[in-house]
Amino acid sequence: MPQRRVVITGAGAVSPLGCGVPMVWKGLVEGRTSVRHCPSLAEVKGLRTTVAACVPEVDAGTIDRKKRRYMSKMSIYATIAAREALQMAGLGADQVRGTRTGVCVGSTTGSTVETEKFFVEMQNGRSIENLKSTHFFKIMNSSCAANLAQVLGISGRQVAPSAACATGTIAVGLGAESVACGKQDVMICGGADELHPLTVGVFDTLEASSRAYNDRPDMTPRPFDRKRDGIVCGEGAGMVVLEALEHARAREAEIIGEVRGFSMNSSPDDIANPGVDSMVDCMASALDESGLSGEQVGYVNAHATGTIQGDEAECRALEHVFGRGTPVSSLKGHMGHAMAACGALELIATLLMMRKGLLVPTRNLQEPDDICGRLNLLTTLEHRHLEVAIVNSFALGGINSAMVISGRPTNDG
Repeated sequence: MPQRRVVITGAGAVSPLGCGVPMVWKGLVEGRTSVRHCPSLAEVKGLRTTVAACVPEVDAGTIDRKKRRYMSKMSIYATIAAREALQMAGLGADQVRGTRTGVCVGSTTGSTVETEKFFVEMQNGRSIENLKSTHFFKIMNSSCAANLAQVLGISGRQVAPSAACATGTIAVGLGAESVACGKQDVMICGGADELHPLTVGVFDTLEASSRAYNDRPDMTPRPFDRKRDGIVCGEGAGMVVLEALEHARAREAEIIGEVRGFSMNSSPDDIANPGVDSMVDCMASALDESGLSGEQVGYVNAHATGTIQGDEAECRALEHVFGRGTPVSSLKGHMGHAMAACGALELIATLLMMRKGLLVPTRNLQEPDDICGRLNLLTTLEHRHLEVAIVNSFALGGINSAMVISGRPTNDG
């Protein structure tokens, strides 16, 4: 079956840096951090980290109340981001209704906030009498995709991948495959998550959360840095609109990027620790699909969360695939680790770097460690014409993803 070229025509974001793509770019260029002391974490017994990257309050009132009552916070984030992406793409409500448009939106789990409410009710007298009928739709794993399809009136594919921290990138990749093979003309794709102490607690029990900077939240996380001490959890949503190239051109849409290659694989060696070889294979496979070489990649958006083992493993893999000259940075110091949303948000940020000709450095990187420091790690804003980039997402559970993207496509092909 002939493969169609897949382009990106819209992007939307709800991030700890603010609501909307312009707020993401403004925060990145200004070098701001969204990491703060989080009182709700400090209230949890045994939780040793008290910092997080939370989304500022958003206006959910723009969503119809009848639809909104089935939504958790992360579904609200996804809906707001998707609407922004569709507006950028120039697609109205009538244009996305029907079977030729689909959604592929994932989260790490269903709403943890709403799940806690369920178990509180169960513990209080083993009763579900006070639970509302809408509750289940907030805690099912596919809630973001389902809610979005309902709000937008989409009757095409509804896909809801759940792949921990790789979810956002994988959702875009699976959406791109749906368009490439002709199953859909348009896919609205991305990831969403909401902050909850249980999420933070997972990394805390794994000895992977940042704790040394509880009194200095602006100093963490510290990807690649010798003094890094772990992940800072966050939340948000990143959404993109994908289209077949001919579909976008037929309606004279502005194209902001192209998906050139995508790969995901598993690392069966250890469910909790990263595998260098599988990372290498994942990036190499994405490059192979793109038809490009490592030398043609002008920037790597690294997953790099600020953990000791994770950053080192990724840097070893990057050195193997790209050598030591390709510019590399991580955006976790600005936005924290937005879990299922991080890959999509960082994809959007990378598209912005292409569009603006400006590479964003790693925040809080002051003294690279010996392994990571062998790479060309960005520490200041760098003006550079960027044609091809790769975005990595490597997750707990041994699941990896990599996506090769380029700027506006040429007229050939």
